Amino acid sequence: MWVELMEVKNAYIAEAWKELFNAEGLAVRVVPLSEKWAEAGELEPRKLYVPQGKLHVAKEIMRKI
Repeated sequence: MWVELMEVKNAYIAEAWKELFNAEGLAVRVVPLSEKWAEAGELEPRKLYVPQGKLHVAKEIMRKI
């Protein structure tokens, strides 16, 4: 199961966080907040999700930055 980690302002910030977490071996899903995902623009807000069992790992990575 996936749990919400954070909400960011746009796709560029979301991808930066995703790359950081992926470099640490953590899977991340980026989901646009708009209802139609296919039509979501790059400047629309996104939510980042991580596996439930890895939420503490993601928070620890964020604390170290």
